[in-house]
Amino acid sequence: MFKEHVSIFCLSMFSLVFLIVIGKVLQLRELFLGLDIGLIEMLKLFGYLIPAVLLMIIPIATMLSVFLTFLRMSSDRELVALKAGGVSLYQLLPAPVVFGSLCTVLTLWVSMFGIAWGMDNFRSSILELAQTRAKVVLQPGVFNNSIPKLMIYSRSSSLATGDLEHVLVQDTSKDTGGVTIIAPKGKIISDTKQGEIRFVLHNGKIYRQDKNQISVLGFNQYVVRLSLSQLVKGVHLGKLRPSGMSYAQLQAIKKDPSLAESKSFIRKTDVEIPKRWAMPFACIVLGIFAMPLACAFEGMRQQMGVVMALGNFLVYYSLLSISMKSGEGGGGLPPDISLWIPNALFAVLAVVGLYLTAKERTINVTAMITHVILRFGKRKGGQ
Repeated sequence: MFKEHVSIFCLSMFSLVFLIVIGKVLQLRELFLGLDIGLIEMLKLFGYLIPAVLLMIIPIATMLSVFLTFLRMSSDRELVALKAGGVSLYQLLPAPVVFGSLCTVLTLWVSMFGIAWGMDNFRSSILELAQTRAKVVLQPGVFNNSIPKLMIYSRSSSLATGDLEHVLVQDTSKDTGGVTIIAPKGKIISDTKQGEIRFVLHNGKIYRQDKNQISVLGFNQYVVRLSLSQLVKGVHLGKLRPSGMSYAQLQAIKKDPSLAESKSFIRKTDVEIPKRWAMPFACIVLGIFAMPLACAFEGMRQQMGVVMALGNFLVYYSLLSISMKSGEGGGGLPPDISLWIPNALFAVLAVVGLYLTAKERTINVTAMITHVILRFGKRKGGQ
C-alpha cells in the first residue's frame, strides 16, 4: 500500500506541476519575451517558483494517492477479502498515516524555508537578467530611449562591470518634472530587496529648464532609480510580500510590527503564519479523510475518482480561502483559530467516516447514483 501511495503521489505531483508550469508560461510570456530569456534560464526560473506552488500541490497529491489506492482496492474487492481474512480497516491505517506524516514533514520544510529560498533566487535571477538587459540597452555612442521616461547616452560602457563614462540622462518622470543630467562617470547597480536598478552618477551637473530660464546644479552623486516593473512585465518584483517570506521573517514582523509598511501588511502576516502550519498538517488530515471517502465511492472509475478527490480538496481550500480573506480583512475569528477550522472539520469527518466504514454503515454513493440513473431511465422509457 505504501509503495502504491508513493507511485501515485509522484505521478500526481508531476502532472499538477506540469499543468501549473503551463499556466505560468502563459502568465509570464511578456517577461520571457521582454528579457529574451533562453530555455535554460526559463527552466531555472520555474524551478525557483515550484516551492511556492508545492505548498498547495503536496496536500492535493497526498489526498489523491490515498484516495485512488483505496478506491482501487475497494473496486477490486481487496478490502472485502481482507475483512474476510480478519483484517479490519484500522489495521490498514499505518500506511496512509506514515505516508501522510512524511508528506507533512516535506510540506513543513517547503513552508518554513523552501518558499523563501525559491522567491529570493527568483528575484535575484530576474534582477540579474534585467540588469544585463539594461547594460545591453546602453550601447556606447547611442541615444537609448527603450526605458520608459528615460533617455540615456553613454560614450562608453562596460557590460561586465556596469561602469559608464561621459553619461547624459534625460529624466522625464513625474517626480522630477523633467531634467537633463550630465556626468563624466556612472555605474549601474542592482538592488534585490527594493526590486530596482540604480544609475549612480558622479561629479556631474543637473540642468532644469523652467520656461525661458535654465537652472544648473552641481552634485557629487546623483541616483536615477528605475523600478524593475518598468523593464519586467507580468511579475511583481517590488518589496517582498508576506507570501514570499521565510517563517523567520514573518515572526520578526509579528514581534515588531514597526517593520511592516502598513496595517494591511501586518494583517497579511498574521494570516500567513498560521497558514504555514495549517497547510502541511492538511496532508495527514486529508490523507486519512480519503480512506472512508474512497470506500463510499466503491466501483467508481479512476478518472471520476480523480475529479471527486479534487472536488473535495476544492471544498477544503475554499474554506481555507474564506478564513484567509476574513483574517486579512480584520473581521471574524483570529487567523490563529480560523485557519485551523478546515483541518478540524475534515479531521472530524475522517474519524466519523473511518468508524462508520469499519462498521460497514456507510452508503455506497456510486451504487446509489447508478440506481437513480437507471430508475430515471426506465421512467423516461415508459413515457
